[in-house]
Amino acid sequence: MPPALAQFLRFTLVGASGTAVQYLSLWIGVERFGADAAIASGTGYVLGSVVNYVLNYFFTFASRAPQWRAASRYFALLGVGWCWNALLMLALVHGAGWHYWPAQLLASAVVLLWNFCGSRWWAFRAGT
Repeated sequence: MPPALAQFLRFTLVGASGTAVQYLSLWIGVERFGADAAIASGTGYVLGSVVNYVLNYFFTFASRAPQWRAASRYFALLGVGWCWNALLMLALVHGAGWHYWPAQLLASAVVLLWNFCGSRWWAFRAGT
């Protein structure tokens, strides 16, 4: 299996844990507290990103980059991903009238690709 594919599969597996946190926050926020779907999704995204950082640093990329640099880059990258997620949720739920679950699935797919590429070639890369 090509190394990039193996990393993508590990990244996806690790991301499933963060996505579970995000989706649980989305469901609880919307269904239990009546929160806006974009806000509940964004909150869950932040919570899941902390778990994902640790697992990606050690498991997915086995990074040798200094923690301070990898963390600052990873969370900057995820900040942009958070914006993509929020914008897509706003556009699809409020603008296009989609139900929040299909909107979230599409947003998650777009952000997954963004986060993997940035993590692999920038955030966890040693020596840059």
